[in-house]
Amino acid sequence: MPSGLIALLDDVAMIAKLASASLDDIGAATLKAGAKSAGVVIDDTAVTPRYVSGLHPDRELPIIWKIMLGSLKNKLFFLLPGAIGLSYFLPVLITPLLMIGGAYLAFEATEKIIEVVTGDHHDDKELAEVEDATELEARQVSGAVRTDFILSAEIMAIALNELDSLSIGEQSVALALVAIAVTMGVYGTVALIVKLDDIGLHMAERRTSSIAKGFGRLLVRSVPSLLSSLSTIGTAAMLWVGGGILLHGVEELGAETFPHFVHDLSAKIASAFGPLAPVIDWISNAIGAAIVGALVGVVLVAIVRQFTKHPEELIVD
Repeated sequence: MPSGLIALLDDVAMIAKLASASLDDIGAATLKAGAKSAGVVIDDTAVTPRYVSGLHPDRELPIIWKIMLGSLKNKLFFLLPGAIGLSYFLPVLITPLLMIGGAYLAFEATEKIIEVVTGDHHDDKELAEVEDATELEARQVSGAVRTDFILSAEIMAIALNELDSLSIGEQSVALALVAIAVTMGVYGTVALIVKLDDIGLHMAERRTSSIAKGFGRLLVRSVPSLLSSLSTIGTAAMLWVGGGILLHGVEELGAETFPHFVHDLSAKIASAFGPLAPVIDWISNAIGAAIVGALVGVVLVAIVRQFTKHPEELIVD
């Protein structure tokens, strides 16, 4: 599959297989599913921290908790029944709906990049103007849950694809296990990352070994840069995830020429790197997907901004 995330989500298919292998051994399958969620954590973990960036440290964990609950609600109450219902009654709609979600991710990432390049941060200005902390948190949580919905839809769709031989009840149980394992893995990791500076401060202040204190001070100094880097990586992840979903969707709909071109070109580039070929192939596919996402995103941003111009833009025009 063309996208870096899509390749990583092959692990989710394995989660589904493990969860559905034996209902008598469902506890063991759940533990294996949690371990296998690492592939999905990479992209979701990169995206989420930016939604707590700049907020009071005391509110970081409560906000992550709210986002996690929203993510579980997405998966268990909307995506799980929706995915099963569509697979039985309207399977033809699954790919187009996923492509719409991919286009949204490409749009969101491209808009963020354009704002950085042009210095036109409408969303940031609007958030800065919000004086009520409760409203600010609600907006941040809403944005994070909205992005999570798209990523979760892709996870559930790929997992369901591996469960087509099971009954509806068995599919529901397996998908629920996937949803819980992935969500706990993602947001548990996010919570750890955003609190690393507090952990470092605690280590630096305690009367322990000099090594522990030094490591604590290192965490305090490096975590802000880490969070800033994750914000950038998160934007890039949305771009290549969105582009990858679009490429895969076009391929599923029968227009295989361009997706195969991207995949074959990546393989050709990777073949020149010997033992590093698998890594280069992954990177090349991710870059190809990101380029597709950026092209689609630019078009969508232009269309959306044409119909949602801010008052000052209308005056200039």
